[in-house]
Amino acid sequence: MTSASRQPRHDDPDAPTTRTTTPRAPLAATRAGWTWIVLSSLAIGGFAAVPYLTASLAELADAGTGVAGNYDGRPPAVQAALYAHIVAGGLALVVGPFQFWRGLRDRHRGVHRVIGRTYLAAVAVGGLSGLVLAPVSEAGLAGFFGFGTLAVLWLVTAGRAYRAIRRADVAGHRAWMMRNFALTYAAVTLRLWLGVLIAVQVLPEGGIDAGTAFANAYAVVPFLAWLPNLVVVEWLIRRRGLPSFRIATAPDRPSTPVGGRV
Repeated sequence: MTSASRQPRHDDPDAPTTRTTTPRAPLAATRAGWTWIVLSSLAIGGFAAVPYLTASLAELADAGTGVAGNYDGRPPAVQAALYAHIVAGGLALVVGPFQFWRGLRDRHRGVHRVIGRTYLAAVAVGGLSGLVLAPVSEAGLAGFFGFGTLAVLWLVTAGRAYRAIRRADVAGHRAWMMRNFALTYAAVTLRLWLGVLIAVQVLPEGGIDAGTAFANAYAVVPFLAWLPNLVVVEWLIRRRGLPSFRIATAPDRPSTPVGGRV
């Protein structure tokens, strides 16, 4: 009679055990990060748009609100682009985070598509109006190149995300949407960097007035607002195993002897 194969028991110390571990810490960090992005996006979306929708540029300029003084007295086309950029950018900032809500994406695909189309349309309007505003930026050449590049990348990444989902390339679509929203989120990081840069100038000695400190900070943020965002999001894309940018290296060529023969 053949002996039965030995079955592992719970009280057998030599028996192999399989443990299922739940990554609670990473999950909690992901939820906390997403919550921060949602709340900060809603706050800045309202903070940036409401003043311009409730008062004229002249009134805002007299009150020293934001960059209103730079656009008061500009041609109507530039002012129209400013309002289009504020409204469309604010809409993209508010609805964008919900594109990454997995529960909504998995259980309500129709709602996910509607939000996605609304978001991409808002990015298109915001990016095109941003190209109009870049040449007249208060930051001068830094604003022209920094905000102009941001607008171009905003449009390009939105187009790549749309093309990817049309090809049913879900992984590519998610990666491009993450890059695109990192650029959208520049509206938040711009204001965070402004606060930090103004504080480090005003607080140590108090010798610089707030207006000068703002001008100095605003000369840097056209690039600082979005470049670090792209670095962080590319790290997240690689961490999640999504298609990422990699620097291609040329293949090694075999060395050829002096005589010309291999």
